[in-house]
Amino acid sequence: MRFRLHPVLLMLLLLPLLNGCIAVVATGAVATGSSVHDRRGFGTVVDDKRIQMGAYDTINKDKELVLKNRVMIAVYNGTMLLMGEVRTPELKQRAQTTVTGFEGVQRIVNEIEIMEPEGFWTRRNDNKITARVKLALADATSVPGFDATRVKVSTAHRVVYLMGIISHAEDEIVTEIARNVPGVERVVKVFEYRGE
Repeated sequence: MRFRLHPVLLMLLLLPLLNGCIAVVATGAVATGSSVHDRRGFGTVVDDKRIQMGAYDTINKDKELVLKNRVMIAVYNGTMLLMGEVRTPELKQRAQTTVTGFEGVQRIVNEIEIMEPEGFWTRRNDNKITARVKLALADATSVPGFDATRVKVSTAHRVVYLMGIISHAEDEIVTEIARNVPGVERVVKVFEYRGE
């Protein structure tokens, strides 16, 4: 008697094996799509994502940093930005020390606040602020050739962090737009300036 696997059953058995392939293809597609407008090269975009994922992996292995703390990481053109909340100054320094030494990181900006980590509703509000800032930047038409996708926006505890490679003229307008978004308490710029 010959054994034959039903095609649906075969697909269900093989699906978990494809998970990694799908992630690689999806990451490649996202990196390719976003790099069209990016002032970084494609390789730098991929390196920044690799650094960010590796840094999160390293932070998550340190149970003291993960437990009752919130450390967020953004990487742009080799600059690593640490945000969030930790309970002590020692934990703030420990977070930075933990991610120091990643290949491709040229600078670490540690903006982690010393305070009790914010709850779900504050994090949700931070996500809404990030979306509002991105939407407001998409409407910026006063700088010729400006593309809002060139600015990376992150929010932690109602503080908006802006990263990107921009001109000084773009900096002024982008910062002013972000400051005027409802709910924003402060704007921190982590820009690199390109020649004008």
